[in-house]
Amino acid sequence: MSVPVEDVPPDELKEAFALFSETSAKLSEAYQELQNQVAHLSAELATANGELARRERLSALGEMAAQLAHQLRTPLAAALLYVGHLARPGLAEADRLRFAEKTLSRLRYLERLVQDMLSFVRGQQGTPTAVAVRGLLEELEQVMEPQASLQGVALHIDEAAPLVVSADRPAILGALINLVENALQASPPGSTIRLEAGSHGSPFAAFRVEDQGPGIADDIKARLFEPFFTTRGEGSGLGLAIVKQTAEAHGGWVEVESAPDKGSRFTLFLPLQKGSGAA
Repeated sequence: MSVPVEDVPPDELKEAFALFSETSAKLSEAYQELQNQVAHLSAELATANGELARRERLSALGEMAAQLAHQLRTPLAAALLYVGHLARPGLAEADRLRFAEKTLSRLRYLERLVQDMLSFVRGQQGTPTAVAVRGLLEELEQVMEPQASLQGVALHIDEAAPLVVSADRPAILGALINLVENALQASPPGSTIRLEAGSHGSPFAAFRVEDQGPGIADDIKARLFEPFFTTRGEGSGLGLAIVKQTAEAHGGWVEVESAPDKGSRFTLFLPLQKGSGAA
């Protein structure tokens, strides 16, 4: 049962108010101290996170440098060996041409490795423009058909629907080249690589690259898009990582479907330009 305030003796009321004021002051001080401690801990945590991020960046750069050195060593040694052969006196013209072509081949390979590394490190795309899918696939065919013919592989590109994506054209072309090159490396002579593009009623253009190679085991498939991961003797292990990076930078993604002895299909999804329509 509560007692009316007017019935409480003045001395007790004064003492209660004093106690209340003292308790409020202590609570305020405790709250302020807690805020100070939280701010201090936050600052320490931010510093620690910054240091951790710096160390992670240095570790990644160290790994990247080590991987690049490892990838460059073999083709560079081969190129130097071929150049040494070119310097031999009395070298027959046929041998000179053969060693010159081998040297150029190794140097081109070195150039591609360095270009892949730069593309991955920069991780940035240019200014998006309206890119017609049909024209993009026509250019891709011009670039990749000679290489496919040399390997005895048929490159079949389905007629693209009149779709338009908003993208950095060189970056997207590079990603598609990586996908087709990846398919070529898995394709035996006499097989076919199919490339098609469509939206199937969705707001995304889907670029599908399908090969008739040996397929990919699940344990390898789970690591395909990791930087530097490769199952081949040659290659930077950055091709598919760049495809993934490019897709995500454009608001898209990449998927893979594969099974041993059943070939593989990689699909790159990119947002359609507004008003492009669906097919």
